[in-house]
Amino acid sequence: MPDKARVGVLISGRGSNMAALLYASQAETCPYNIAIVVSNQPDAPGLALARAEGVPVFAASHRGMDRAAFDALVDDELDRAGVTHIALAGYMRLLSDAFVSKWAGRMVNIHPSLLPLHKGLHVHEAVLAAGETVSGCTVHLVTPELDDGPILGQVRVAVLPGDTPESLAQRIQYAEHQLYPRVLAELVGRDGSAHHLTAQVRERAFALPEAEETVSHGMACFGIIKGKKFAYVTANHHGDGKIALLVKISGRDEQDMLIDSDPERHFRPAYFGDGWLGIRLDLGDTDWDGIADWLTRSWQAVAPKRLATMMML
Repeated sequence: MPDKARVGVLISGRGSNMAALLYASQAETCPYNIAIVVSNQPDAPGLALARAEGVPVFAASHRGMDRAAFDALVDDELDRAGVTHIALAGYMRLLSDAFVSKWAGRMVNIHPSLLPLHKGLHVHEAVLAAGETVSGCTVHLVTPELDDGPILGQVRVAVLPGDTPESLAQRIQYAEHQLYPRVLAELVGRDGSAHHLTAQVRERAFALPEAEETVSHGMACFGIIKGKKFAYVTANHHGDGKIALLVKISGRDEQDMLIDSDPERHFRPAYFGDGWLGIRLDLGDTDWDGIADWLTRSWQAVAPKRLATMMML
């Protein structure tokens, strides 16, 4: 995995949370860098701050473009910058389903309430109107439904007598600036964790009939109950520095073709022979639907006929 994840930050205004992420990233122990700041408002004040700190920026007005076309433009810039994760920081524009799907699990947002309470806009007014004594902020993964993704972290902030929406917003913003860098660091660190990556493989392997997990030579190993093995997860196997999935393939020709097409991601696993392929999981951009397909194919290669027939029904 790269030494640090490359984060693209999307803003529409002054970018105070972008600034919090940016300055936190300067710590030697921070696991991410800000690779680019993107805005749908060319005059967004946060762009000037990013430029001053030497961060590349991209800005274009969304006016006159449909949502999918504008998101494709943004996506091209993020890809060009080598972005592995996205942080929304006051980005006041709904995202297309295709964009959200591509970055699923790697895009986060910060919202100024204790979700699932008070989604959407005018949050502080709603908190005060409800007479609540506690509010706060939430960092969550982005999903197609507004402010509805899995919660990664929250901070509670007291609502004081006499608070106005402005005074409450100011204190919650202090909390946001503490919460966001910490949760983003945890997320990108998790994406390079053998424990987390193995759990992702396990979830998909156990979706297959009669799958079981054992440990073989210190590796998580997935097979069919009382049958053959169809996948392994390696973590620094023989000191190779990789976290990877090993799956069955047709033979040397397919192995060579895949390695030639993407040598950073695919490799020939030592001691496993031509019938196996190594697929890196620690590059920060794993296609988990693709991994599920590989697991299914590998399972089918070793499954007895009665199980293979079941999968086809």
